[in-house]
Amino acid sequence: MNTQQPIGLFDSGVGGTSIWKEVHALLPFESTVYLADSKNAPYGKKSKDEIIALSKKNTEFLLEANAKLIIVACNTATTNAIKVLRENYNIPFIGIEPAIKPAALHSKTQKIGILATKGTLTSELFHQTVQNYSQVKIIEQIGHGLVELIENGNLYSTEMTQLLTSYVQPMIDENIDYLVLGCTHYPYLIPQIKEILPKHIKIIDSGEAVARQTKYILEQNQLIQKEPNTALFHHFFINNPPEVMQNLLGNNFQVIQKDF
Repeated sequence: MNTQQPIGLFDSGVGGTSIWKEVHALLPFESTVYLADSKNAPYGKKSKDEIIALSKKNTEFLLEANAKLIIVACNTATTNAIKVLRENYNIPFIGIEPAIKPAALHSKTQKIGILATKGTLTSELFHQTVQNYSQVKIIEQIGHGLVELIENGNLYSTEMTQLLTSYVQPMIDENIDYLVLGCTHYPYLIPQIKEILPKHIKIIDSGEAVARQTKYILEQNQLIQKEPNTALFHHFFINNPPEVMQNLLGNNFQVIQKDF
């Protein structure tokens, strides 16, 4: 492997672009290849075996694209499949887990909320993590329908507002002081969630931590691109119509629709 090879990222859809943005901001000299498996979104409703099979397929796509490191930019895929991926492929993997630790350590009310998919909240890895913070009451809420609305381009819809209110209000009533977002799609909902939450409740997502961990692992493996790269590129692939992802990324990057 060499430093000019790209970082690979995959998600069940467009949500992992929230992770890509943090990685790109911290590591501007790194080329990237992003894979959005929107055709199969959301992963949170699928069985563990299905999630593993899809994650292997995505990994092999990124390996063919010459990735030097792969970010599993999906909480559900991380919690259900990353162990298997690390056992089967000889490449560094970075996973995405709900940022329960900082919320639990800083909570003054000793109550935190987590909004995530069913696939994340029912996973073995998530339950192991929760057990480490038994001193804190964790109010879990499955975000039924949120990923589908985002994937369909209905980010600012009446239905979205109604769903978010129904999920977040019970947590407010429980006196949480931190809300953890456990899905990479959900950072795109932060402006709307802030309108529902009282100002003292802080929102935490995993993006910055993932970017820092990516930088650390690249440095440890001597794979980091430290200087401007004349061959720099960013490739975005999606197996559904590209308009929603294009809107999230803006006009500086081209999204390619490709069947995989």
